[in-house]
Amino acid sequence: MIAQLVFLVLLVAGVGLFARKIAAIARNIRLGRDESRTDQPARRLEQMVRVALGQGKMLSRPVAGFFHVVIYAGFVLINLEVLEIVLDGLLGTHRLFKPLLGSFYQVIIGFFEVLAVGVLLSCVVFLWRRNVQKLERFHKPELAGWPFLDANLILIIEVVLMGAFLLMNIAEANMPEHGGYLISQGLGFLLNGVSEGGLHIIERVAWWGHIVGILAFLNYLPYSKHFHILMAFPNTYYADLASSGKIPVMESVRKEVSLMLDPNADPFAAPAEAADGEQPSRFGARDVTDLSWKSLMDAYSCTECGRCSSVCPANITGKKLSPRSIMMKTRDRLEDVGKLLDQGKELGSDGQFLLGDYITAEELQACTTCQACVDACPVLINPLSIITELRRYQSMEAGEQPGEWKSMYTNMENNGAPWQFPAADRLGWAAPAKS
Repeated sequence: MIAQLVFLVLLVAGVGLFARKIAAIARNIRLGRDESRTDQPARRLEQMVRVALGQGKMLSRPVAGFFHVVIYAGFVLINLEVLEIVLDGLLGTHRLFKPLLGSFYQVIIGFFEVLAVGVLLSCVVFLWRRNVQKLERFHKPELAGWPFLDANLILIIEVVLMGAFLLMNIAEANMPEHGGYLISQGLGFLLNGVSEGGLHIIERVAWWGHIVGILAFLNYLPYSKHFHILMAFPNTYYADLASSGKIPVMESVRKEVSLMLDPNADPFAAPAEAADGEQPSRFGARDVTDLSWKSLMDAYSCTECGRCSSVCPANITGKKLSPRSIMMKTRDRLEDVGKLLDQGKELGSDGQFLLGDYITAEELQACTTCQACVDACPVLINPLSIITELRRYQSMEAGEQPGEWKSMYTNMENNGAPWQFPAADRLGWAAPAKS
């Protein structure tokens, strides 16, 4: 009974703390500008199943993709056993489903053990790639310090969790009243010579270590890049359905241009009055609250894998722009804004902004808007959306664009093209030659 009470307290505390953090993250995401993404639910569901559940974009890089799929499948399927562990902990039973499923239980646990070995080997491969092989995309400036340590900690924690699961089964494999499963039977020699009492202690320590480790890992997720294993599902569901090359038009600007081009419009008509209490919309974004809620969800969904930065032409040629860094800095700023709210302070009371204090103008101006980062992301994140909104603020409200851009804007306004020459002169080369 004491063990059951201890388990109940740990379970309630673990789940409660996790739910509290999730509520804070949901509040932070809702700070973003409203944007409707509820259209075409069937197509959105298909996109989520294909990309998030089916890992549809991971295998574009076969080696990393294969091992990631192994870890993903193992982590998800093995944790189905958590249901049995939770019920055993609450009811004081042991392997509750074993008598209910009969011989099929042996097959299921044996399959879980095979997956656990696969996860262990995959984690070792990823640790090797990061720390020994030292792939370039894992050693960029934005990953220095905590982000790099975080990635290693996740892999080590998964090794420990899978190790505890296998050790629990190996201990049981040496107990006459239990017996082993597919992998644990073959590894039973590791505990040969251990007394029955010692085997029971090892099994209990591994059992408690496995479930406590899962609860601890659950609460570590929201502070880690590994949070993407949860966020990938809503993020892919709400991702863009339109062509990735389409940049949204500001409705207020579209209306103004339409009026300018309408020959029947009254050029002296006063602009429509804003509703009482309604603040005029900002051109672009200066801080996270000016971005759409989907862009903020993108920031929390970032896997920090670096696929976006590894295909970014600006990053490849040594510019300061890194799409991965853009997502990480947006998330950092959003977390800082959340802390302000937790302290009862108003937004902006810290005098900080996403543009300037977190993301620099030099990073933004290096972007070629080629969409390579958008195409490369395995969970359909759109760094370009954040970049274009920040650049809109720079150009349209702050007037901080480079001189070359100003000349281009003037030419487009006066000549209908980025060049200085009128359209008639510009197309003169195409006119028929005079005889």
